[in-house]
Amino acid sequence: MILLFTGIILNIIGIIGVVIPALPGIVLNYISLVLLYIIKGEEALSLIILVTFGILTLLVTMLDYILPLLGAKRFGASRTGIAGAVVGMLLGIVFFPPLGIFFGLLIGAFAGELIAGKDQYQAFKAGMATFLGSLTSIAVKIILALVMTFYYLWHLF
Repeated sequence: MILLFTGIILNIIGIIGVVIPALPGIVLNYISLVLLYIIKGEEALSLIILVTFGILTLLVTMLDYILPLLGAKRFGASRTGIAGAVVGMLLGIVFFPPLGIFFGLLIGAFAGELIAGKDQYQAFKAGMATFLGSLTSIAVKIILALVMTFYYLWHLF
């Protein structure tokens, strides 16, 4: 019984973790499904569903790092701008958690583009594209986290 309620707590923290980068987010939601499988077995969810959610968790976790950079590249960011975005993201995580990751991406991409010799408009455009890529990533993670939470709660009882 305690493990089942642990799963509920993991789901709540997982949803919060989608927005706060310091927490593993959807990985916690997935762990709750693994707990449900261990406790209730195939009657709660099949191994195929568990593996499918595992693959989706892995893909969405990887996309979390890739989407902001793809957004920047799509809107003409240079390698220097993308490098600036990565440096800004890392500095933002370390010095200004939890929201520093987003603003670090934006500021880092902007600074990188200015260093690359682009004008302020182009630099801002690349920074915004990186920022919007981050927001898209969060939206995808929220959807998956909510689906896994719903699936957990539906099959809990």
